[in-house]
Amino acid sequence: MKKFVRQTAVTAGVVSMLTLAACGDEATETEESDDSGEDTAEETEDDDDEEDDGDDDDEEGTEVDEDEEVDVDDVDEDEVVSLDDFDQVREADESEVLEDGSLTAAIVSDSPFEGTLNWNFYHGTHDAQILSWFDEALLSWGDDFVYNQEGAATYEVSDDNLTYTFEIHEDVNWHDGEPVTAEDWEFAYEVIADPEYTGVRFGEDIMNVEGVMEYHEGEADEISGIEVIDDKTLEITFIEANPSIVTGGIWSYPLAKHIFEDMPVDEIESSSEVREEPIGFGPYVVEDIVPGESIQMSRNEDYWRGTPALEEATLQVVGPNVVANSLESGDVDYVESFPADQVVDTMDAENLEFLGVTDRAYTYIGFKLGEWDAEAGENVMNEDAKMADPALRQAMGKALDDEAVGENFYDGLRWDGTTLIPPSHPEFHNDEIEGHGYDPEEANALLDEAGYEDVTGDGFREDPDGDELVITFASMEGGDTAEPIAQYYMQAWEEVGLNVELLDGRLHEFNAFYDMVEEDDEDIDIYQGAWTVGIDVDPDSLYGRTSPANYSRYVSEENDELIERGLSDEAFDVEYREEVYNEWQEYMVEQTPVYPTVYRADIDAMNERVVNTAIGDGTGVYRYEIGVTEEEPVTN
Repeated sequence: MKKFVRQTAVTAGVVSMLTLAACGDEATETEESDDSGEDTAEETEDDDDEEDDGDDDDEEGTEVDEDEEVDVDDVDEDEVVSLDDFDQVREADESEVLEDGSLTAAIVSDSPFEGTLNWNFYHGTHDAQILSWFDEALLSWGDDFVYNQEGAATYEVSDDNLTYTFEIHEDVNWHDGEPVTAEDWEFAYEVIADPEYTGVRFGEDIMNVEGVMEYHEGEADEISGIEVIDDKTLEITFIEANPSIVTGGIWSYPLAKHIFEDMPVDEIESSSEVREEPIGFGPYVVEDIVPGESIQMSRNEDYWRGTPALEEATLQVVGPNVVANSLESGDVDYVESFPADQVVDTMDAENLEFLGVTDRAYTYIGFKLGEWDAEAGENVMNEDAKMADPALRQAMGKALDDEAVGENFYDGLRWDGTTLIPPSHPEFHNDEIEGHGYDPEEANALLDEAGYEDVTGDGFREDPDGDELVITFASMEGGDTAEPIAQYYMQAWEEVGLNVELLDGRLHEFNAFYDMVEEDDEDIDIYQGAWTVGIDVDPDSLYGRTSPANYSRYVSEENDELIERGLSDEAFDVEYREEVYNEWQEYMVEQTPVYPTVYRADIDAMNERVVNTAIGDGTGVYRYEIGVTEEEPVTN
């Protein structure tokens, strides 16, 4: 890690709300990170489909005293660090790395991990973190987010950009010794396209393969656009050529056909082969699982890239409130997505190192505007929804000082979100769009003009019909800052005359929260979530008409048209695609079905003995290379 330059900052925003705390990392690590490169967040951020987990855990949600004021004038300065102070890669000479080392990595969470340990079915970021140690995609990509030839499979493209031919390396084998084949890849598409499929991957990218819809609807016994040439060669033909195909539009996670072929599709996700004895072809092999708590792994001696540096790796759940102490004491060696609000307090520890990068993620406030119609397979708007007025949504955005939240409670490692394409994609993120900005006066003016007035004189606005307006806000527990930020948001909205109350008067457990959001719980008017976006900027999988992950349920013909243009033949011209997505970003600010509160830095923290690791895309450093230089963690 480079030496930090500490900066002392006092801003206008600090004066107004310095002691509010932003939502904790666990409260907003709701994103589902999808290493396929697609945007998904079945929240995808991390939801739990098991009723027992969701219902039981939710009873333990954090109670919040909504009458307790958050003092916003107590702190007058804060230490701010710059993302420029972090390296992206930590390397060591091969001679320094122990041949048979072991390490313990933390899964930072207040909740048990769900344990859906298969890329084709997983839902959340914690399961994805576990999966990345023992399984991987067949395709890899560089820092330009385009598939390259460095993965377990290479590819060629036809002149018309419709047909892709993939060659899987001969030495790519499942952990049980069976080869990873073209049939395994085809089988993954067949399972996802099956009408009994229980996961969330059946979307536009899958539907763009020739014959998928006929297979899905039972009109064909096979997918006509997928052909197995030989054991290691697969050909996929798409219906429409678009630039997203090579930046996340190919599903490249095979499914072991020799294990799952005879299993009913709707039973795969809950099977022991997924939850108790998962298989992959990655650098480590799962040896033991304590459900929701920990995973023991051993070296895959047959890994296709080479022999992994570690003999053993353990992943265990560690609460966000204790993870820093666990790291400093040597109880854990390695923490991916270290809580941003704890970096400054931890970075002076002499036995720790940090890596950082702009995250492909943002936290957001979403407005419930309709529901998911499962039978029709699309989102349906409700014109009578409480949050249907764009002026109300815009005003709520202008009431919050998100820049001060980032500076003073994440020490500069989160900052004001402006558009729904984050700065991790600089080619398409429009930094000239200012978003809503912090402007409570304008928020009041918008509400006045839209007819939201305090008719009864109780300090709260009624709706334009003169009826009581109470907005129910769902947010998650997690970390020391989750409760204060929820309180701040409600206080800030109260200052512009809006009566906002927490759902059930408390913060909700992570998995249960997303169950309610996904199911369009009628008691939720607004909610706070977060997304990790894919390597491609196409917003369809998060905000498209047919996306079940479009949790606001916002749809419009103009949104459809802009998304379609971003995937058109003309969009192979990068400048044209930039123009389209500039329009889309501006349109979504105007409509505000959701709005980004903060962008974020992604920080990994590790014991000094951990080497050969990296953060971010296209570094050329792979999971199997991570190693240790000492037998035991270095302690202060």
